Amino acid sequence: MANTQPLRIKTISDYHRVMGLPKPEHPLVSVINLETISPPPGNKPKSLVFDFYSISLKRNFDAKIKYGQQQYDFDEGIMFFISPGQVFGIEVGGNSILKRSGWLLLVHPDFLWNTPLAKTIKQYEYFDYSVHEALFLSDKEETMIITTMQNIAQEYHSNIDRFSQNVIIAQLELLLTYAERFYNRQFITRKIANHSVLDRLEDLLTSYFNSDGLGMKGLPTVQYIAETLNVSPNYLSALLKALTGQSTQQHIHDKLIEKAKERLSTTTLSVSEIAYELGFEHSQSFSKLFKSKTNFSPLEFRQSFN
Repeated sequence: MANTQPLRIKTISDYHRVMGLPKPEHPLVSVINLETISPPPGNKPKSLVFDFYSISLKRNFDAKIKYGQQQYDFDEGIMFFISPGQVFGIEVGGNSILKRSGWLLLVHPDFLWNTPLAKTIKQYEYFDYSVHEALFLSDKEETMIITTMQNIAQEYHSNIDRFSQNVIIAQLELLLTYAERFYNRQFITRKIANHSVLDRLEDLLTSYFNSDGLGMKGLPTVQYIAETLNVSPNYLSALLKALTGQSTQQHIHDKLIEKAKERLSTTTLSVSEIAYELGFEHSQSFSKLFKSKTNFSPLEFRQSFN
């Protein structure tokens, strides 16, 4: 798959044509029952990229989805979100008995033009989550999502008038808000997996700040932390916010301040030397961060031990 150019599907009409569906009733919005889509013959992996938003709720999805070098099975009912320009791969499974079901909502960015949602949709971070960070829904939650998608379809099935776009936008905003709420619930209810991430984060930061050559490596970035933990940066920060009230960056800073306090109270190193040890190029930046976190300058903190 990596050696072939991804198939780029630019419009929702093109998607309908590629999937053997009738022309969409609305050129910029489409709600599709997945039972109406027949998988392409064979199970040769395919790489795709859409120029529109894709929101899917899938059950009995006998396929493997691949992002980057990671591959995941999805045999349960799940929901995931793809923004325009994201490349993803799909390999259809060989289970001919299993019948796929679910719903797919496609929204072209042009439909959002000149509406507040055109900007705010970028604030929904789950469009940047990896596939293995998909949303797992309860039966009640699934019903709410399906009902909202069907309301969107019902609106464009009706005679389109000057209110139609506003009604569809309102339903889409409702769906996105539901998804945000359900993700927050998932962060809390999937405690074993999520607290495992917390434990690994703590171990990673401890190891990083105790390692030699920290001054050469510099402070760990959110991107580095997320890649090491095998999660996307946005998912990690959202998870940490839900569980601890703090972002990934705040966790990095907390571990940094913890290490700085240790060095200030147990060594005679200068503030500049400690700042360099902890990965800062300039001691002023270190002192400013330290004071913002502790209400003391590094020297004031050290003097409190004398």
